[in-house]
Amino acid sequence: MTTKLLSGIARSGYPYHADPGILSEGALAFLKDLTRSFRPALEALLVERTERQARHDAGEAPGFLPSTREIRHSQWQVAPLPPLLLDRRVEITGPPERKMLINALNSGARVYMADFEDSLAPSLENLVEGQRNLVEAVRGTLRHVDPPTGRVYALEAHVAALMVRPRGLHLPERHLEVDGQPIPACLFDAGLFLYHNAAEILARGGVPCLYLPKLEHHLEARWWNQVLEAVEANLGLAPDSVRTTLLIETLPAAFQMDEILFEHRGRAAGLNLGRWDYIFSFIKTRRMDPGAILPDRGRVDMDQPFLRAYARLLVRTCHRRGCLALGGMSAFVPARGDAEGTARAFAQVRADKLREVADGCDGTWVAHPALVPVAQAPFDEHMAGPNQLDRVPDPVDAEELLAVPRGPRTEKALRHNLKVGIRYLESWLRGQGCVALYGLMEDAATAEICRMQVWQWIRHGAEVEHLGQLDRPLFHAFVEDALFQIRAEIGEADFAEGRFLEASDLFETLILARVPPPFLTLPAYDLLLEPVPSEVNP
Repeated sequence: MTTKLLSGIARSGYPYHADPGILSEGALAFLKDLTRSFRPALEALLVERTERQARHDAGEAPGFLPSTREIRHSQWQVAPLPPLLLDRRVEITGPPERKMLINALNSGARVYMADFEDSLAPSLENLVEGQRNLVEAVRGTLRHVDPPTGRVYALEAHVAALMVRPRGLHLPERHLEVDGQPIPACLFDAGLFLYHNAAEILARGGVPCLYLPKLEHHLEARWWNQVLEAVEANLGLAPDSVRTTLLIETLPAAFQMDEILFEHRGRAAGLNLGRWDYIFSFIKTRRMDPGAILPDRGRVDMDQPFLRAYARLLVRTCHRRGCLALGGMSAFVPARGDAEGTARAFAQVRADKLREVADGCDGTWVAHPALVPVAQAPFDEHMAGPNQLDRVPDPVDAEELLAVPRGPRTEKALRHNLKVGIRYLESWLRGQGCVALYGLMEDAATAEICRMQVWQWIRHGAEVEHLGQLDRPLFHAFVEDALFQIRAEIGEADFAEGRFLEASDLFETLILARVPPPFLTLPAYDLLLEPVPSEVNP
């Protein structure tokens, strides 16, 4: 069921009273124009993704493109960085939920990345409330009163710079249709943020900034640049007013870092090591290769040679081109009520950030305000200036990027993957896109590793220590046991009130699929969509 809002644009299955200030006529017309201009090219790019994956499935290895060799080997740099973006030693990320947003902006981090992607479940309420919260944050009026305690949360005088990560190119936004088809989720997220806030940010002396996720090809970066050129023209902004940081979190993109920056050379502020999605992409891209089976997830850390090469190449590329190299997310989180566990988490975060600053990274990510000083200390201790642009590591070759880590596959890791995957999906289906599980902050990226790793083990009949080959009957038995353990961990009442059986069924279906869906959030989206309330008149 759809309800016409303006000529050519409609809402699908949802009441249009969520927030008329965010989904105003002007904003909807803006989204409609963007969609009509750029959806056809985006759809073609997504077809090209499918075709490339088919070639990889047939045995073609990812590699550097011969056609863009000149870009990689010639001398050029991105536009000079504005002063606000020269020092990004600690960035904190999380969904644009009201209380979390206030705490993150007040955390002492240089940047807060409000995330509409991997850490947000895209219900209509989450999306529109997130945009409303950003409007208030930009204007300094954001506040929150905690209902149980009456405590008031408000922004301090000096807060982190705001950046926004829209959803990836592959995701639709089914709450709104243009000409009978869902609009691209990336245009919904980025479009609404820039429409409502870009001019205001510039008027306040800031820089409107986007973090762009899950790119797989430099032509996708070109598409984004064309979108932003159109946005700037439509909103009356100077060219390249919107600055971008691009996440290198897919294996194909690792071979096109120079090309991706080149497409954004007027607006690029840096690249980011999206390590968790990168591990997921490493498995997914090489899913049919029996020689590319990974060991336990816990053993695939940044000390593995293929990830060391990936980090070195990113730092080298950024610094050659005059922009910042941002380290990845450390998923460890403080353990509430467990001083010893929190101390271990802090030590692990510090070790991770010491490695990043030694690699030449200019900054890093954390997921919790308490980790900001822990992550910042290594950069304060070992980075003399605001960044390390003068450090250029040695070149990296394709063989290093494709080196497969070796190690055991264990029953313990299998059980952990299943419990994390099911519990994360269950939280996602209830509208929560990031959740602390077993001492780590899990989001869609880490759940994807759990899914694709088990899929890979079953697909290739991988040997699991003390179990032999992992086949379907054995896998199903482990899923049943995972549900039993989850019920015991959280209690019968919480289990009954949750969506664990739906999550388990979906997770099992995805893992047993002959050809796995490219992203688990695509089929999960169908379960997230709420029914239309009967009292709402279309």
